[in-house]
Amino acid sequence: MQASHVFHRQLLQDMPVAVSGQGITLTDSQGKTYLDASGGAAVSCLGHGHPDVIAAMHRQLDQLAYAHTSFFTTAVAEELADTLIDTAPAGMSNVYFVSGGSEAVEAALKMARQYFVEIGQPQREHFIARRQSYHGNTLGALAVGGNAWRREQFKPLLIEVEHVSPCYEYRDRRADETAEQYGQRLVAELEATIERLGGDKVIAFVAETVGGATAGVLTPVPGYFKGVRELCDRHGILLILDEVMCGMGRTGTLHACEQEGVVPDLMTIAKGLGGGYQPIGAVLAQSRIVETFRQGSGLFQHGHTYLGHAVACAAALAVQRVIQRDGLLAQVRERGAQLQALFQEAFGDHPHVGDVRGRGLFWGIELVADRASKQWFDPALKLHARIKRAAMAEGLMCYPAGGSVDGRCGDHILLAPPFVSTPDELAQIVQRLRRAIDKTLAGVPTLATA
Repeated sequence: MQASHVFHRQLLQDMPVAVSGQGITLTDSQGKTYLDASGGAAVSCLGHGHPDVIAAMHRQLDQLAYAHTSFFTTAVAEELADTLIDTAPAGMSNVYFVSGGSEAVEAALKMARQYFVEIGQPQREHFIARRQSYHGNTLGALAVGGNAWRREQFKPLLIEVEHVSPCYEYRDRRADETAEQYGQRLVAELEATIERLGGDKVIAFVAETVGGATAGVLTPVPGYFKGVRELCDRHGILLILDEVMCGMGRTGTLHACEQEGVVPDLMTIAKGLGGGYQPIGAVLAQSRIVETFRQGSGLFQHGHTYLGHAVACAAALAVQRVIQRDGLLAQVRERGAQLQALFQEAFGDHPHVGDVRGRGLFWGIELVADRASKQWFDPALKLHARIKRAAMAEGLMCYPAGGSVDGRCGDHILLAPPFVSTPDELAQIVQRLRRAIDKTLAGVPTLATA
């Protein structure tokens, strides 16, 4: 194979060349097909090659591909914003378009800081976030993120951010606690952190509503986010919810926070917004924040070249229309229940599956060397990487990762199949995953080291 001039993120392996995609299947240049059980990285909510989305992109290209937002708005950007606000959490009034999740988080952080400058509280300078979280790879997003491995070598470049415990019920809830009591303990930890920093010094608390790839789909316990919301309100702190991965229908409601009964001040979305057909992300902002800017400086001191790109907006608008027209949120809930049953059948008594957790079509499987003690595998085994290779050999794309527990130890697999997956395709996904896991474990020692 000719040496690639692409600066790939993995430089020590040859990547297969994807040449076509249809439905939940991708095909490489050798003719091998793969079931896309992770939607790439929880992106491809409508699968590949959806005719309605492709047609919408063609129509937009015939009219206008690009107009810089310092000169123009476009009809398609305005229409997409209207659609998103019509279905947004209460009080959201405006949408700030970007090109992806990291950009959305970066914009939200700056928006939050500028808001307090505009209202005469420039002393607010701290962000609080959670360990074992992921918010993006730009420097601001990486700083609030709690993915230890991704942060490590770039620490000297990152702003200081306070990190509190994640909502990681499988490992951190004590035997003498109910789920609600565990959530209250986490809120108390956040409160103590706010009081230590000074309630009038904190800008925002940043959290994924449902945790993503760093720890493998951490679902919040009942009452946790309501406690967080009340605490933020008490101190005038903004709540920024990152729904880049878990939002836009992935968990069975358009926004994951709907299931928690809370409304954020700023919310980031991406991935399922455009379904991978074009790069797009956005920040949804509460009206009081937007009006503060409007009546103050009159601008948001931030921007990128491809904000509100017309073709990206056309693709995202088409994706959202298909989701609504075809009743796919209800289908996500139905397919999610089917997938959960398949997981129970395949892994319910598996000696090396410690936890299966998720909502809708967003699931994480945590692997353990010993189920009773929850002991993880020796990280030197790089079990997650081995499983990814085995899954690809089975014609299955999944999203394994290491460092689930603390950034170094622990292995999990994330699954986020397209909303259009059929019951038969879900069954094939679970069957192939079981084979990949069992073949991998047959070839490695099961005795873990602490």
